[in-house]
Amino acid sequence: MRRTLIAGNWKMNGSFAANRSLLSEIKAGLPANLLCDVLVCPPAPYLVQAVELLSGSAVMVGAQDVSVHTQGAFTGEVSAAMLQDVACKYAIVGHSERRAYHAESNELVAQKTQQLLTVGVRPVVCVGETLEQREGGQTNEVVAAQLNAVLDVVDNLSDLVIAYEPVWAIGTGKTATPEMAQEVHHFLRRQVAVRDAGAAEKVQILYGGSMKPENARELLAMPDIDGGLIGGAALKSRDFLAIIAAS
Repeated sequence: MRRTLIAGNWKMNGSFAANRSLLSEIKAGLPANLLCDVLVCPPAPYLVQAVELLSGSAVMVGAQDVSVHTQGAFTGEVSAAMLQDVACKYAIVGHSERRAYHAESNELVAQKTQQLLTVGVRPVVCVGETLEQREGGQTNEVVAAQLNAVLDVVDNLSDLVIAYEPVWAIGTGKTATPEMAQEVHHFLRRQVAVRDAGAAEKVQILYGGSMKPENARELLAMPDIDGGLIGGAALKSRDFLAIIAAS
């Protein structure tokens, strides 16, 4: 039985004061019988603060990106070893915003995944199609290419977390129906199963297309949706806790 993972991607939001308030409210509001894993991914300057504030709690901390380089003259980059050094358990790679705004290729995302696995930080590999690609009937082709570039370079596929984020449903107010999301999640699990059927049963596949308290329960009820990569709702403790409660 796969355990549900509710992950909050704060994107470029936060401050020391705001983070302290948000994380305190999340810690205080967690149910005593927590039935899912919980992860928050703040911007890099706040990772240490989040780790310290969440010490002793069930909430884990992850990063939003990682460098393909191990060390050296790469100004502004943060290595996987650095993330591991500050106690990050996970890191997001291949988010649609990185792919769109920084022209990250499928191969680059695969290299970042390798860097994380080398130091024991678990990658959350994002895949997803644009509205144009969906309307052109290219969804499976696009997400398969994105995912297979990663699967080609990973030995133990069960070490991955996959996040399906339909680009057309991020921050637009549009949301894939639970059935639409399930269809793609099932397709992604089949892609993993082609290489390792056992890993396919274990790997968590999260939905990252505007999951909110209003739709979380329906989405999480789908057999191949194992959690959520939450954006805006992760910045509001009440909303984030409501999604956790729905899991």
